[in-house]
Amino acid sequence: MTLRPVLALSARWAFCGMLALGLTGCAVAEWQKIGAPRAEVLQDMGRPTLSYALPGGGERLLYSGQPAGQFVHHLDFDGQQRLARVEQVLTVEQFHRLRNAVDTRETVLQQFGPPALVEGVASFKGDIWTYRLRENGASRQAHVHIDPAGVVRRVMFTDEVFNDRDPFD
Repeated sequence: MTLRPVLALSARWAFCGMLALGLTGCAVAEWQKIGAPRAEVLQDMGRPTLSYALPGGGERLLYSGQPAGQFVHHLDFDGQQRLARVEQVLTVEQFHRLRNAVDTRETVLQQFGPPALVEGVASFKGDIWTYRLRENGASRQAHVHIDPAGVVRRVMFTDEVFNDRDPFD
């Protein structure tokens, strides 16, 4: 492998990372202070990818780095609109909690937000939602198989393979 393709690949990923940071206003979810008012967090973090009500009058704001990033954060607010919890949920453990034949497209969307990729294969009737994540420092992909009725049927994991060849060579 020559140095030029490695530098080209590194430059592309650095650009994607900068773009992802630019889209989130360079705010970091983990830096948000527990107890902060919702308005302050929104001013710092910007518009969430999704939001929905939680029991007890609370609200969850979901911030996703998909398709380029490998994170999804839940910022949970209590009934007084104060930040109660911040959690990065794009983990193998969270995907293992999905229950086949029980969880649905809606529960996957609420937990992980929109996928990085929606695709299909001939051996499965339905959509495969792919999420990019990190596991022990390695780039991985979680593939959630959702049948035509919107029910989760399977979750599979693969290593994310990067093509280090520069297509412009």
